[in-house]
Amino acid sequence: MITLDMANRIIETVLRRAAAIDCRPISVIVVEPGGKVKAFQKEDGSSMIRFEMAFGKAYAALALGRSSRLVRERALERPIFMRYLMGATDEQIFPEGGGLQIRSLDGEVIGAVGVTGETEDRDEELALHGIHAAGLKTDSDFEGMGRNAGVRLTNK
Repeated sequence: MITLDMANRIIETVLRRAAAIDCRPISVIVVEPGGKVKAFQKEDGSSMIRFEMAFGKAYAALALGRSSRLVRERALERPIFMRYLMGATDEQIFPEGGGLQIRSLDGEVIGAVGVTGETEDRDEELALHGIHAAGLKTDSDFEGMGRNAGVRLTNK
């Protein structure tokens, strides 16, 4: 399970990195498996629904077992399927890049992070940076190692 210390390290690292590369105001959430919020921070100047956006990205990653960017790709490929999933989760899924599953060193899913405030690519880059800086892993760290090692499911 992800600890509060781990969650705070991820968030602090994301915010420091965002400031260093001159990003717009960023909001970051870390959730536990099951979608319960562990920690959240919203920089001054962030727009009002950033909590919901960050949560939706992290929720999407956990709900579908892949990055929220891949969830967006799935939504484009299979809109009826994704419309059903979004309705089934009371619209909690936000299919936009910036949400990544957080894995332990042995590949177990221990939570997810959602970053919002910048471009989809930058949000995802920041999420990845925060996870790695906290000494944790993402789905992509286990690609090609087989399902039992935490391989990321593709959208095929």
